[in-house]
Amino acid sequence: MLDIKRVRENFDGVKKMLLTRNEDLGNLDNFENLDTKRRELIAKTEELKADRNKVSEQISVMKRNKEDATEVIARMRTVGDEIKALDAELNAIEEEFKDMMMRLPNIPHESVPVGMEEDDNVEEYTWGDAPQFDFETKAHWDIAKELDIVDFERGAKVTGSRFLFYKGLGARLERALINFMMDLHADKHGYTEMLPPQIVNRDSLTGTGQLPKFEEDVFKLVREEEEMDYFLIPTAEVPVTNYYRDEILSADVLPQAFSAYSANFRSEAGSAGRDTRGLIRQHQFNKVELVRFVKPEESYEQLELLTGHAEKVLQLLGLPYRKLKMCTADLGFTAAKKYDLEVWIPAQAMYREISSCSNFEDFQARRANIRFRREAGAKPEYVHTLNGSGLAIGRTVAAILENYQQADGSVVVPEALRPYMGGVEVIAAK
Repeated sequence: MLDIKRVRENFDGVKKMLLTRNEDLGNLDNFENLDTKRRELIAKTEELKADRNKVSEQISVMKRNKEDATEVIARMRTVGDEIKALDAELNAIEEEFKDMMMRLPNIPHESVPVGMEEDDNVEEYTWGDAPQFDFETKAHWDIAKELDIVDFERGAKVTGSRFLFYKGLGARLERALINFMMDLHADKHGYTEMLPPQIVNRDSLTGTGQLPKFEEDVFKLVREEEEMDYFLIPTAEVPVTNYYRDEILSADVLPQAFSAYSANFRSEAGSAGRDTRGLIRQHQFNKVELVRFVKPEESYEQLELLTGHAEKVLQLLGLPYRKLKMCTADLGFTAAKKYDLEVWIPAQAMYREISSCSNFEDFQARRANIRFRREAGAKPEYVHTLNGSGLAIGRTVAAILENYQQADGSVVVPEALRPYMGGVEVIAAK
């Protein structure tokens, strides 16, 4: 959620920056009208309430002095009715104003390249060399099927499309990646490990920015036709960021860094026909998430740090990737600045996203009311929040299967994973 004062004092400048995001800004043009009307109503109701309080004291004095207060009481009833009407009008304006503010995206940081499509994203660098095969490259879904380590068909039978079973060494590989990433981030990168709830309430999704604008993208729980205000999490970012919702932290505990494994559930609304095969875009997938709470002046340094932690996973696994600085139109709703890490997928001869690392500045903290005090008695300030995938597990499995495939159909296990695979060096067909 944007700082209302910032929007009010530089409306044209803020609007200009938001327009570079190529997103629906709703009724932003009504901001000044709503804000003015809202402030006028607040001032008027406060004035009337102050007058009522003053006259109430006067009435008490008149009654004690046995004076006739009938006329004054009648006037105060009229004032009370006026206050009630103004309060109702103010509540309606407040709801409209809050809904508008909740649907506005974050303001891009000045270092974000302005662009209107993905071609405007800036490649920072690439790491590693794409493997060169002297045999026909197979897609990961074909490799997985031939090795009998992923079953897409029975997943669709048991649940529906874009659900699957991992089995045998496929399940072991998935579990190995989770443990490898969690150990790396805890032991080497200093994150506190978390295992969060995988169901959250509406306030949590509002706090991180999924609601109210993107409700169609999340799975909502229903019990016997009764709607519940519970949702399956689309990412561990949601419960972990909301861990400190409505709290004031001490400055000396910052930065706070958490790593969390969870299953994630996404409806993928609007993605029909995209990546319907394989592991790239599932309704349910596993992911290790990195979340940081930091002081505002440190957040961009912390973004580089967090992104480097996600990169280290790819480097240790020996997976070629590139780092992109995302343009204004490709930031996503909540980020002020974002890097995407894209891993090389040989069968598609292209890089595909495997991690997004974002600085939200105080956007989420305002929505979730997460603040800190620099010292005792100091005015609370909003923290800056950051998060990144460290990494998406299914996409990492896809990248390993394709980059480490062999001519005989087997797949070499990256060295870093072998201790987590019980020493298995190669996954081969039985």
